[in-house]
Amino acid sequence: MEQKEFARRRKQLMRMMGSDSIAILPTNPEQSRNRDVDFPFRPDSDFYYLTGFAEPEAVAVLMPGRKHGEFLLFCRDRDPEMETWHGRRAGPEGAVERFGADDAFPIGDIDDILPGLLEGRDRVFYTMGTAPEFDQRVIGWVNRIRSQSRAGKHTPEEFVSLEHFVHDMRLYKSRAEIKTMRQAANIAARAHKRAMQVCEPGMMEYELEAEFLYAFRKAGGEPAYPSIVGGGENACILHYTENNAPLNKGEVVLIDAGVEHDYYASDITRCFPVSGRFNPSQRAIYELVLDAQLAAIEEVYPGNHWNAPHAAAVKVLTRGLVKLGLLKGRTATLIKEQAYRRFYMHRTGHWLGMDVHDVGDYKVGEAWRELEPGMVLTVEPGLYIPAHSKGVARKWWNIGIRIEDDVLVTRDGYDVLSKAAPKTVDEIEGLMG
Repeated sequence: MEQKEFARRRKQLMRMMGSDSIAILPTNPEQSRNRDVDFPFRPDSDFYYLTGFAEPEAVAVLMPGRKHGEFLLFCRDRDPEMETWHGRRAGPEGAVERFGADDAFPIGDIDDILPGLLEGRDRVFYTMGTAPEFDQRVIGWVNRIRSQSRAGKHTPEEFVSLEHFVHDMRLYKSRAEIKTMRQAANIAARAHKRAMQVCEPGMMEYELEAEFLYAFRKAGGEPAYPSIVGGGENACILHYTENNAPLNKGEVVLIDAGVEHDYYASDITRCFPVSGRFNPSQRAIYELVLDAQLAAIEEVYPGNHWNAPHAAAVKVLTRGLVKLGLLKGRTATLIKEQAYRRFYMHRTGHWLGMDVHDVGDYKVGEAWRELEPGMVLTVEPGLYIPAHSKGVARKWWNIGIRIEDDVLVTRDGYDVLSKAAPKTVDEIEGLMG
Protein backbone atom coordinates (compact mmCIF):
# COMPACT_ATOMS: atom_id res chain seq x y z
CA MET A 1 0.00 0.00 0.00
CA GLU A 2 1.44 3.38 -0.97
CA GLN A 3 2.01 6.05 1.68
CA LYS A 4 -0.46 8.40 0.00
CA GLU A 5 -3.21 5.90 0.90
CA PHE A 6 -2.38 6.17 4.60
CA ALA A 7 -2.13 9.97 4.36
CA ARG A 8 -5.58 10.13 2.76
CA ARG A 9 -7.04 8.10 5.61
CA ARG A 10 -5.47 10.34 8.25
CA LYS A 11 -6.82 13.47 6.58
CA GLN A 12 -10.30 11.94 6.35
CA LEU A 13 -10.25 11.03 10.04
CA MET A 14 -9.01 14.46 11.12
CA ARG A 15 -11.79 16.14 9.14
CA MET A 16 -14.29 14.10 11.15
CA MET A 17 -12.52 14.83 14.44
CA GLY A 18 -12.61 18.61 13.98
CA SER A 19 -10.31 21.22 15.47
CA ASP A 20 -9.26 21.36 19.12
CA SER A 21 -9.05 17.56 19.23
CA ILE A 22 -6.34 14.94 19.54
CA ALA A 23 -6.32 11.23 18.64
CA ILE A 24 -4.05 8.75 20.41
CA LEU A 25 -3.61 5.25 19.00
CA PRO A 26 -1.07 2.69 20.29
CA THR A 27 -0.13 -0.40 18.33
CA ASN A 28 -0.29 -3.95 19.72
CA PRO A 29 2.20 -5.10 22.35
CA GLU A 30 4.46 -8.03 21.57
CA GLN A 31 3.10 -11.36 22.84
CA SER A 32 5.17 -14.07 24.51
CA ARG A 33 4.85 -17.56 22.98
CA ASN A 34 7.08 -19.35 25.46
CA ARG A 35 10.38 -18.82 27.23
CA ASP A 36 12.53 -16.38 25.21
CA VAL A 37 10.25 -16.66 22.15
CA ASP A 38 7.56 -14.18 21.06
CA PHE A 39 4.80 -14.74 18.56
CA PRO A 40 5.50 -13.06 15.20
CA PHE A 41 4.52 -9.44 15.69
CA ARG A 42 1.51 -7.99 13.91
CA PRO A 43 0.54 -4.34 14.40
CA ASP A 44 -2.91 -3.34 15.59
CA SER A 45 -5.14 -3.11 12.52
CA ASP A 46 -6.49 0.38 13.30
CA PHE A 47 -2.97 1.64 13.98
CA TYR A 48 -1.58 0.18 10.75
CA TYR A 49 -4.61 1.40 8.77
CA LEU A 50 -3.68 4.98 9.64
CA THR A 51 0.14 4.76 9.64
CA GLY A 52 1.46 1.86 7.56
CA PHE A 53 3.98 1.41 10.41
CA ALA A 54 4.58 -2.24 11.33
CA GLU A 55 7.00 -2.04 14.29
CA PRO A 56 6.09 -2.72 17.93
CA GLU A 57 6.33 -0.12 20.71
CA ALA A 58 4.74 2.69 18.73
CA VAL A 59 2.02 5.28 19.33
CA ALA A 60 0.40 7.49 16.68
CA VAL A 61 -0.96 10.95 17.53
CA LEU A 62 -3.17 13.04 15.24
CA MET A 63 -3.71 16.75 15.98
CA PRO A 64 -5.89 18.53 13.37
CA GLY A 65 -4.69 22.05 12.62
CA ARG A 66 -1.48 21.88 14.64
CA LYS A 67 0.99 24.32 13.07
CA HIS A 68 4.03 22.20 13.85
CA GLY A 69 2.60 19.04 12.31
CA GLU A 70 -0.63 17.07 12.53
CA PHE A 71 0.74 13.49 12.41
CA LEU A 72 3.19 12.55 15.16
CA LEU A 73 4.71 9.13 15.73
CA PHE A 74 6.41 7.80 18.84
CA CYS A 75 8.58 4.77 18.04
CA ARG A 76 11.73 2.90 19.05
CA ASP A 77 14.98 4.76 18.57
CA ARG A 78 17.73 3.37 16.35
CA ASP A 79 20.01 0.99 18.26
CA PRO A 80 22.82 -0.74 16.32
CA GLU A 81 23.26 -3.46 18.95
CA MET A 82 19.55 -4.34 19.19
CA GLU A 83 19.21 -4.18 15.41
CA THR A 84 22.05 -6.69 15.09
CA TRP A 85 20.08 -9.12 17.21
CA HIS A 86 16.49 -8.42 16.23
CA GLY A 87 16.38 -6.58 12.91
CA ARG A 88 16.26 -3.07 11.52
CA ARG A 89 14.27 -0.20 13.01
CA ALA A 90 13.00 2.91 11.26
CA GLY A 91 13.73 5.20 14.19
CA PRO A 92 12.19 8.69 14.46
CA GLU A 93 14.08 9.84 11.36
CA GLY A 94 12.74 6.96 9.31
CA ALA A 95 9.23 7.59 10.64
CA VAL A 96 9.37 11.03 9.05
CA GLU A 97 11.22 10.11 5.86
CA ARG A 98 9.49 6.80 5.03
CA PHE A 99 6.14 6.90 6.80
CA GLY A 100 5.02 10.50 6.36
CA ALA A 101 5.09 11.61 9.99
CA ASP A 102 5.32 15.38 10.42
CA ASP A 103 7.44 14.77 13.48
CA ALA A 104 8.58 11.72 15.44
CA PHE A 105 10.05 11.06 18.87
CA PRO A 106 11.62 8.13 20.76
CA ILE A 107 8.94 6.08 22.49
CA GLY A 108 10.81 6.53 25.77
CA ASP A 109 10.04 10.27 25.69
CA ILE A 110 6.25 9.88 25.44
CA ASP A 111 5.55 10.56 29.14
CA ASP A 112 7.37 13.89 28.87
CA ILE A 113 5.87 15.01 25.55
CA LEU A 114 2.28 13.76 25.36
CA PRO A 115 0.82 15.68 28.33
CA GLY A 116 1.88 18.90 26.62
CA LEU A 117 0.14 17.80 23.43
CA LEU A 118 -3.06 17.03 25.36
CA GLU A 119 -3.09 20.43 27.02
CA GLY A 120 -5.45 22.87 25.30
CA ARG A 121 -7.33 20.20 23.34
CA ASP A 122 -11.06 19.88 24.10
CA ARG A 123 -11.64 16.32 22.87
CA VAL A 124 -9.48 13.21 23.15
CA PHE A 125 -10.21 10.50 20.57
CA TYR A 126 -9.06 7.30 22.21
CA THR A 127 -10.61 3.84 22.59
CA MET A 128 -10.69 2.74 26.23
CA GLY A 129 -10.67 -0.91 27.19
CA THR A 130 -8.56 -2.53 24.47
CA ALA A 131 -5.19 -1.85 26.15
CA PRO A 132 -5.79 -1.50 29.92
CA GLU A 133 -2.18 -0.65 30.80
CA PHE A 134 -2.07 2.10 28.20
CA ASP A 135 -5.48 3.32 29.41
CA GLN A 136 -3.89 4.03 32.78
CA ARG A 137 -1.11 6.03 31.15
CA VAL A 138 -3.61 8.17 29.23
CA ILE A 139 -5.60 8.79 32.40
CA GLY A 140 -2.38 9.68 34.18
CA TRP A 141 -1.45 12.24 31.51
CA VAL A 142 -4.86 13.88 31.74
CA ASN A 143 -4.75 13.94 35.55
CA ARG A 144 -1.31 15.55 35.41
CA ILE A 145 -2.78 18.44 33.41
CA ARG A 146 -5.84 18.60 35.68
CA SER A 147 -3.60 18.95 38.73
CA GLN A 148 -2.11 22.08 37.15
CA SER A 149 -5.45 23.78 36.42
CA ARG A 150 -4.70 26.59 38.90
CA ALA A 151 -1.70 27.45 36.76
CA GLY A 152 -4.01 27.94 33.77
CA LYS A 153 -3.60 24.51 32.22
CA HIS A 154 -6.62 23.54 30.10
CA THR A 155 -7.72 19.91 30.58
CA PRO A 156 -9.55 18.01 27.80
CA GLU A 157 -13.27 17.96 28.56
CA GLU A 158 -14.44 14.99 26.48
CA PHE A 159 -13.27 11.48 25.61
CA VAL A 160 -14.57 10.01 22.33
CA SER A 161 -14.13 6.40 21.20
CA LEU A 162 -11.75 6.46 18.25
CA GLU A 163 -12.80 3.07 16.93
CA HIS A 164 -16.32 4.30 16.13
CA PHE A 165 -14.86 6.56 13.45
CA VAL A 166 -12.00 4.36 12.23
CA HIS A 167 -14.13 1.22 11.98
CA ASP A 168 -16.72 2.97 9.85
CA MET A 169 -13.91 4.14 7.55
CA ARG A 170 -12.49 0.62 7.31
CA LEU A 171 -15.87 -0.75 6.26
CA TYR A 172 -15.62 1.02 2.88
CA LYS A 173 -12.70 -0.32 0.86
CA SER A 174 -10.77 1.94 -1.52
CA ARG A 175 -9.52 0.87 -4.95
CA ALA A 176 -6.13 0.09 -3.46
CA GLU A 177 -7.67 -2.06 -0.75
CA ILE A 178 -9.87 -3.92 -3.22
CA LYS A 179 -6.85 -4.63 -5.41
CA THR A 180 -5.01 -6.08 -2.41
CA MET A 181 -8.01 -8.15 -1.32
CA ARG A 182 -8.43 -9.52 -4.84
CA GLN A 183 -4.78 -10.60 -4.76
CA ALA A 184 -5.32 -12.24 -1.37
CA ALA A 185 -8.34 -14.12 -2.71
CA ASN A 186 -6.41 -15.32 -5.76
CA ILE A 187 -3.51 -16.59 -3.64
CA ALA A 188 -5.91 -18.57 -1.46
CA ALA A 189 -7.90 -19.82 -4.46
CA ARG A 190 -4.74 -21.27 -6.00
CA ALA A 191 -4.00 -23.06 -2.74
CA HIS A 192 -7.51 -24.55 -2.59
CA LYS A 193 -7.16 -25.71 -6.18
CA ARG A 194 -3.81 -27.30 -5.39
CA ALA A 195 -5.29 -29.13 -2.38
CA MET A 196 -7.95 -30.68 -4.61
CA GLN A 197 -5.29 -31.86 -7.04
CA VAL A 198 -3.01 -33.54 -4.48
CA CYS A 199 -5.60 -34.99 -2.08
CA GLU A 200 -5.82 -38.77 -1.86
CA PRO A 201 -7.00 -41.31 0.72
CA GLY A 202 -4.51 -41.97 3.48
CA MET A 203 -3.13 -38.43 3.64
CA MET A 204 -3.20 -36.64 6.96
CA GLU A 205 -5.21 -33.47 7.38
CA TYR A 206 -2.03 -31.59 8.23
CA GLU A 207 -0.50 -32.66 4.92
CA LEU A 208 -3.22 -30.75 3.10
CA GLU A 209 -2.76 -27.85 5.50
CA ALA A 210 0.93 -27.83 4.53
CA GLU A 211 -0.07 -27.11 0.92
CA PHE A 212 -1.73 -23.90 2.12
CA LEU A 213 1.17 -22.88 4.34
CA TYR A 214 3.56 -23.36 1.41
CA ALA A 215 1.38 -21.39 -1.01
CA PHE A 216 0.82 -18.55 1.44
CA ARG A 217 4.47 -18.17 2.42
CA LYS A 218 5.66 -18.49 -1.18
CA ALA A 219 3.41 -15.53 -2.05
CA GLY A 220 4.84 -13.50 0.84
CA GLY A 221 1.79 -13.91 3.06
CA GLU A 222 0.71 -16.00 6.00
CA PRO A 223 -2.50 -17.64 7.20
CA ALA A 224 -5.15 -15.05 8.02
CA TYR A 225 -6.41 -17.45 10.72
CA PRO A 226 -5.69 -21.06 11.78
CA SER A 227 -6.66 -23.21 8.80
CA ILE A 228 -9.49 -25.70 9.20
CA VAL A 229 -8.88 -29.03 7.45
CA GLY A 230 -11.54 -31.49 8.59
CA GLY A 231 -12.28 -34.83 6.99
CA GLY A 232 -15.49 -36.80 7.59
CA GLU A 233 -16.81 -36.28 11.10
CA ASN A 234 -14.31 -33.45 11.70
CA ALA A 235 -16.00 -31.40 8.96
CA CYS A 236 -19.02 -31.17 11.28
CA ILE A 237 -16.99 -29.23 13.88
CA LEU A 238 -17.28 -25.58 12.87
CA HIS A 239 -13.92 -24.39 14.21
CA TYR A 240 -11.96 -27.63 14.00
CA THR A 241 -8.22 -26.85 13.95
CA GLU A 242 -6.48 -29.99 15.24
CA ASN A 243 -5.88 -31.12 11.63
CA ASN A 244 -4.26 -34.36 12.82
CA ALA A 245 -6.55 -37.13 11.52
CA PRO A 246 -6.21 -39.30 8.41
CA LEU A 247 -8.35 -38.55 5.35
CA ASN A 248 -10.29 -41.69 4.55
CA LYS A 249 -11.71 -43.03 1.33
CA GLY A 250 -15.36 -42.10 0.91
CA GLU A 251 -15.20 -39.00 3.12
CA VAL A 252 -15.63 -35.35 2.24
CA VAL A 253 -12.97 -32.93 3.51
CA LEU A 254 -13.83 -29.34 4.44
CA ILE A 255 -11.05 -26.76 4.15
CA ASP A 256 -11.54 -23.22 5.47
CA ALA A 257 -8.32 -21.34 4.75
CA GLY A 258 -7.35 -17.84 3.71
CA VAL A 259 -4.18 -15.80 3.39
CA GLU A 260 -3.27 -12.44 4.90
CA HIS A 261 -1.64 -10.50 2.08
CA ASP A 262 -0.25 -7.03 2.78
CA TYR A 263 -2.35 -6.97 5.98
CA TYR A 264 -5.64 -7.87 4.20
CA ALA A 265 -7.39 -11.21 4.65
CA SER A 266 -9.09 -13.62 2.33
CA ASP A 267 -11.48 -16.25 3.71
CA ILE A 268 -12.47 -19.18 1.50
CA THR A 269 -14.07 -22.54 2.28
CA ARG A 270 -14.26 -25.45 -0.13
CA CYS A 271 -15.32 -29.07 0.32
CA PHE A 272 -14.42 -32.01 -1.88
CA PRO A 273 -14.42 -35.83 -1.82
CA VAL A 274 -11.18 -37.41 -0.62
CA SER A 275 -11.51 -40.12 -3.29
CA GLY A 276 -12.29 -37.65 -6.08
CA ARG A 277 -16.01 -38.28 -6.54
CA PHE A 278 -19.03 -37.42 -4.38
CA ASN A 279 -21.38 -40.25 -3.49
CA PRO A 280 -25.10 -39.53 -4.08
CA SER A 281 -25.77 -38.40 -0.49
CA GLN A 282 -22.73 -36.14 -0.37
CA ARG A 283 -23.61 -34.68 -3.75
CA ALA A 284 -27.19 -33.95 -2.67
CA ILE A 285 -26.04 -32.04 0.43
CA TYR A 286 -23.28 -30.27 -1.46
CA GLU A 287 -25.54 -29.07 -4.27
CA LEU A 288 -28.13 -27.89 -1.74
CA VAL A 289 -25.51 -25.77 0.05
CA LEU A 290 -24.23 -24.45 -3.28
CA ASP A 291 -27.76 -23.49 -4.34
CA ALA A 292 -28.18 -21.66 -1.04
CA GLN A 293 -24.88 -19.84 -1.48
CA LEU A 294 -25.70 -18.74 -5.03
CA ALA A 295 -29.11 -17.48 -3.87
CA ALA A 296 -27.44 -15.56 -1.03
CA ILE A 297 -24.84 -13.99 -3.32
CA GLU A 298 -27.64 -12.72 -5.58
CA GLU A 299 -28.90 -10.69 -2.61
CA VAL A 300 -25.62 -8.74 -2.41
CA TYR A 301 -26.27 -5.37 -4.03
CA PRO A 302 -26.44 -1.70 -2.95
CA GLY A 303 -29.56 -0.81 -1.01
CA ASN A 304 -30.30 -4.35 0.13
CA HIS A 305 -29.86 -4.98 3.86
CA TRP A 306 -27.23 -7.06 5.60
CA ASN A 307 -29.58 -9.87 6.58
CA ALA A 308 -30.97 -10.48 3.07
CA PRO A 309 -28.28 -12.99 2.00
CA HIS A 310 -28.80 -14.97 5.22
CA ALA A 311 -32.57 -15.03 4.78
CA ALA A 312 -32.16 -16.26 1.19
CA ALA A 313 -29.78 -19.02 2.25
CA VAL A 314 -32.05 -20.14 5.09
CA LYS A 315 -35.03 -20.37 2.74
CA VAL A 316 -33.19 -22.51 0.19
CA LEU A 317 -31.62 -24.75 2.84
CA THR A 318 -34.89 -25.31 4.72
CA ARG A 319 -36.80 -26.12 1.56
CA GLY A 320 -34.05 -28.51 0.49
CA LEU A 321 -33.86 -30.23 3.88
CA VAL A 322 -37.59 -30.92 3.67
CA LYS A 323 -37.20 -32.34 0.17
CA LEU A 324 -34.38 -34.64 1.36
CA GLY A 325 -36.44 -35.78 4.37
CA LEU A 326 -34.13 -34.28 6.98
CA LEU A 327 -36.85 -31.88 8.14
CA LYS A 328 -40.62 -32.38 8.14
CA GLY A 329 -43.23 -29.64 7.92
CA ARG A 330 -44.06 -26.47 6.01
CA THR A 331 -41.03 -24.43 4.97
CA ALA A 332 -42.39 -21.15 6.33
CA THR A 333 -43.20 -22.69 9.71
CA LEU A 334 -39.82 -24.41 9.96
CA ILE A 335 -38.06 -21.13 9.19
CA LYS A 336 -40.12 -19.30 11.81
CA GLU A 337 -39.27 -21.99 14.37
CA GLN A 338 -35.60 -22.00 13.25
CA ALA A 339 -35.73 -25.76 12.82
CA TYR A 340 -32.89 -25.50 10.30
CA ARG A 341 -30.50 -24.57 13.13
CA ARG A 342 -30.15 -28.26 13.92
CA PHE A 343 -28.06 -28.55 10.76
CA TYR A 344 -27.18 -24.88 10.07
CA MET A 345 -26.31 -23.06 13.26
CA HIS A 346 -24.26 -20.05 12.12
CA ARG A 347 -24.80 -16.87 10.14
CA THR A 348 -24.23 -16.65 6.40
CA GLY A 349 -21.34 -14.18 6.50
CA HIS A 350 -19.31 -11.42 8.11
CA TRP A 351 -17.40 -8.32 7.08
CA LEU A 352 -13.95 -8.96 5.64
CA GLY A 353 -10.90 -6.72 5.45
CA MET A 354 -7.76 -6.26 7.52
CA ASP A 355 -9.27 -8.61 10.10
CA VAL A 356 -10.84 -11.83 8.91
CA HIS A 357 -13.94 -10.97 10.96
CA ASP A 358 -13.61 -7.33 10.11
CA VAL A 359 -14.89 -4.28 11.92
CA GLY A 360 -18.12 -2.44 11.15
CA ASP A 361 -21.62 -2.41 12.61
CA TYR A 362 -24.17 -4.90 11.26
CA LYS A 363 -27.06 -2.80 12.48
CA VAL A 364 -27.64 0.95 12.52
CA GLY A 365 -29.96 1.59 15.41
CA GLU A 366 -32.35 -1.36 15.36
CA ALA A 367 -32.30 -1.86 11.58
CA TRP A 368 -29.99 -4.08 9.53
CA ARG A 369 -27.35 -2.01 7.77
CA GLU A 370 -27.80 -1.37 4.07
CA LEU A 371 -25.11 -2.71 1.77
CA GLU A 372 -23.10 -0.03 -0.05
CA PRO A 373 -20.39 -0.07 -2.72
CA GLY A 374 -16.94 -0.82 -1.33
CA MET A 375 -18.11 -3.15 1.43
CA VAL A 376 -16.68 -6.69 1.38
CA LEU A 377 -18.40 -9.61 3.05
CA THR A 378 -18.22 -13.39 3.09
CA VAL A 379 -21.12 -15.56 1.97
CA GLU A 380 -20.83 -18.99 3.61
CA PRO A 381 -23.89 -21.17 4.21
CA GLY A 382 -23.35 -24.74 5.37
CA LEU A 383 -24.94 -27.97 6.58
CA TYR A 384 -23.45 -30.23 9.25
CA ILE A 385 -24.81 -33.70 9.99
CA PRO A 386 -22.73 -35.58 12.58
CA ALA A 387 -23.05 -39.33 13.09
CA HIS A 388 -25.83 -40.69 15.27
CA SER A 389 -28.00 -37.62 14.69
CA LYS A 390 -31.42 -38.53 16.04
CA GLY A 391 -33.88 -39.50 13.33
CA VAL A 392 -31.31 -39.08 10.55
CA ALA A 393 -30.59 -41.93 8.13
CA ARG A 394 -27.06 -43.31 8.20
CA LYS A 395 -26.39 -42.24 4.60
CA TRP A 396 -26.28 -38.60 5.77
CA TRP A 397 -23.93 -39.14 8.72
CA ASN A 398 -20.63 -37.24 8.93
CA ILE A 399 -21.35 -34.99 5.98
CA GLY A 400 -20.21 -31.44 6.71
CA ILE A 401 -20.40 -28.92 3.87
CA ARG A 402 -19.65 -25.20 3.88
CA ILE A 403 -19.01 -23.10 0.76
CA GLU A 404 -17.55 -19.66 1.36
CA ASP A 405 -16.60 -16.83 -0.97
CA ASP A 406 -15.42 -13.24 -0.55
CA VAL A 407 -17.88 -10.83 -2.16
CA LEU A 408 -17.45 -7.13 -2.96
CA VAL A 409 -20.48 -4.85 -3.16
CA THR A 410 -20.18 -2.91 -6.43
CA ARG A 411 -22.16 0.06 -7.76
CA ASP A 412 -24.61 -2.22 -9.58
CA GLY A 413 -24.37 -5.55 -7.76
CA TYR A 414 -21.52 -7.75 -6.62
CA ASP A 415 -18.13 -9.15 -7.58
CA VAL A 416 -16.97 -12.50 -6.19
CA LEU A 417 -13.31 -11.86 -5.42
CA SER A 418 -12.63 -15.56 -4.79
CA LYS A 419 -14.26 -16.89 -7.97
CA ALA A 420 -11.00 -18.57 -9.07
CA ALA A 421 -11.57 -21.32 -6.48
CA PRO A 422 -13.57 -24.16 -8.13
CA LYS A 423 -16.88 -24.95 -6.47
CA THR A 424 -19.30 -26.77 -8.77
CA VAL A 425 -19.40 -30.57 -8.55
CA ASP A 426 -18.26 -30.92 -12.16
CA GLU A 427 -15.35 -28.49 -11.67
CA ILE A 428 -14.17 -30.26 -8.53
CA GLU A 429 -14.49 -33.80 -9.84
CA GLY A 430 -12.92 -32.82 -13.17
CA LEU A 431 -9.94 -31.25 -11.39
CA MET A 432 -9.49 -34.19 -9.04
CA GLY A 433 -9.95 -36.75 -11.80
